[in-house]
Amino acid sequence: MTTKARYDYILSYFKETEPNVTTELDFGSVFQLLVAVMLSAQCTDKRVNQVTPELFRAFPDAPSLAKAEPEDVFPYIRSVSYPNAKAKHLVEMARILCEKYEGEVPHSFEELVTLPGVGRKTANVIEAVAYGKAAMPVDTHVFRVAHRLGLVPKTANTPLKVEMKLKANIPDEYMADAHHWILLHGRYICQSRKPKCDKCPFASICPSAVGT
Repeated sequence: MTTKARYDYILSYFKETEPNVTTELDFGSVFQLLVAVMLSAQCTDKRVNQVTPELFRAFPDAPSLAKAEPEDVFPYIRSVSYPNAKAKHLVEMARILCEKYEGEVPHSFEELVTLPGVGRKTANVIEAVAYGKAAMPVDTHVFRVAHRLGLVPKTANTPLKVEMKLKANIPDEYMADAHHWILLHGRYICQSRKPKCDKCPFASICPSAVGT
């Protein structure tokens, strides 16, 4: 199977079965999405969704969070990974939004990655989910599934290389959805320790499938 045929097969399946896919993070604004994505680093969306309701009631927007101190934020997020660092980054991020962007989350990738605690993956999530741009965030799920399904070569050994390969082969109009399709496939089917190959719709074409 050629690379193009592999992409066509997988994307066609997802387009038919999951046409309205989106993030599993709960949020009410672009600012809240940014906060949730920052909290989700090395943490599950389920855990983040458990802490953000109270956090967003206390700090619903950038101006309210900018007035806080990290120690004010910490109790709300203490159960996520690295709460001390994340509390510090959240407050610093909110202050910069108020100082430079009138409390709004910038649209450009270049500006997003200058914010404290915001790396390439987080910036790409904002670009894709909030602003509908053809961005491809690569987390551990996307990285793993892209390799297992043969969407990228073994030489794509960094998140950036995987991102570039996926973007080169996925049409722009499906890019943001494809991120969610691949991520959720990794979260629920192509899991790290014990992939559910018996439930995978791609087992017949997957070079990594068990028992094929």
